Order: sequence, then C-alpha cells, then structure tokens
Amino acid sequence: MSEPVQPSRLSVNQETVKQWSLPELAEGCAKEGIGAVGLWRAPVQEYGVERAARLMRDTGLTVTSLCRGGFLTDIEEASRARALDDNRAAVDEAAALGTDTLVLVSGGLPPGSKDLVGARERVADALAVLGPYAEERGVRLAIEPLHPMFASDRCVVSTLGQALDLAERFPAHQVGVVVDTYHVWWDDLAPAQIARAGQGGRLHAFQLADWITPLPAGVLLGRGQLGDGCVDFRAFRAAVDAAGHRGPIEVEIFNEGLWARDGGEVLRETAERFRAHA
Repeated sequence: MSEPVQPSRLSVNQETVKQWSLPELAEGCAKEGIGAVGLWRAPVQEYGVERAARLMRDTGLTVTSLCRGGFLTDIEEASRARALDDNRAAVDEAAALGTDTLVLVSGGLPPGSKDLVGARERVADALAVLGPYAEERGVRLAIEPLHPMFASDRCVVSTLGQALDLAERFPAHQVGVVVDTYHVWWDDLAPAQIARAGQGGRLHAFQLADWITPLPAGVLLGRGQLGDGCVDFRAFRAAVDAAGHRGPIEVEIFNEGLWARDGGEVLRETAERFRAHA
C-alpha cells in the first residue's frame, strides 16, 4: 500500500471549477490552502495573459501546466502553418505564466482521412519545429494520450506507448508525456509505460479524474469526481511515484454537474477526495 498523499501535491485544474473566474479561483485556493493550479488558454486569454501571470504571482500560486496546445494533424499547408503559429503562441503564454509544461492534444483525423499513422507522423513533424522553440523559452511539451473514443475527432494518440514513441524522437527536456487517469486507466500496459516514461525523464504531468458510467451524452464532459468511479488512483500514484515523479498532481474534471454547484463547495470536496483517494 502506498504512503498517504501529501496534500501539498494537489493542483486544481481550472476546468474543475470552471464556474469561477481567475480571481475567484485564486481567492478560493488561498482560502483552502491550495498552492497550485493548472490553467487553460481560453479563460487566461480572456482575462489577459500578463494580467493572469501577475495574479498568479501576487497570490503565490504555482501554475503547474497550461492546456492546451496541439491539433497538429491537418494536411493542408496553410492550416498546418496556422497550427504551428498557435502553438508558438501557447508556448509563449506558458512561459509568461511561469509554467514549464504545455499540454498537447495531438488532434484527430482530418476530414475524409482514415490514416492514423500519417496523422501521427504529422504530429512528429510539428514537434520537430516546436520542441526547440519551447526549449528556448524554458517550456516542455507534454503529449497527452486521450481515450480511444476520441481518436477520430480529437486525438490520434490513444495510449502512453504511442505518446512515448513520439516523444522519444526528441530530447526529454523538449518533449514528454502526460499521464491522465481518465484516459489510460483501462490500459493494462499503462504501468509499464509509466515506468518507461520515468526512466527516460519524460513524465511531465500527472492528472486525475474518475471514470463513471454510463457516460453522459457528449462524452467530453463525462469525467467523474475522485472516488465516484472505477479508477484505482492509489495504484496509479504508486506507479507514478516509483517512476520518479514526486511533483504536483492535477485534478482535472470536466463535469457539468460540478460546474452547476458552488465553486467553494466543489473545491473543498476535491481537496477531501484527493486526500482520501489519491
């Protein structure tokens, strides 16, 4: 049995309390003694990147990651150029916010395509451009595999093994992976791939959400609060700890039921569930 989780490792991803503004998130975390957050580009851009960075500094919050870059599978040249420009902007935003980790979701199959291998190769081509750019700014790119149900429209990288096959083409300080329990809990090869990531210094982020069934309509918002589903978080944390990652653990939950509740209540519950289940 793994040792109890240190509460100081908790990072609350902004989407878990999406109903809150950035100042409300900062105030709520200060009230609950939570010292770290994961941020998302759209609300940060709406608030203002420099203003958000100043808020994080002034409130003493550590930004553990920025979500998200990626969507790099387009075939058409102009679309690929736009995607690269957007990802360079995402790297710049991550650097401004003081985080060294930009989460990448690869993108799905282009319209009319059935070529998963070709789509992954285009992701690799983009990483070859973006990796050095990110390194110059002190940012690591973290490839996040998504559950296979998202392979067609959102992410052609479905397993940690596939993510590492891509990442290992590049230096570890440029490209690594995200372990997100919601997406990889089902994969019996995940523990071995977590160890592989740790040995290569590529375990750049660790995120938690539970798997609940039946999934709601619009499965993107089907993540469960910790302890409400079937994911063995302690086992995953033990594997991640053994792989050498002793840093922040983000709780990232997209769930309309949570968003309809009081944000402070959700934040307190999340911290309690983290202590109980992680």
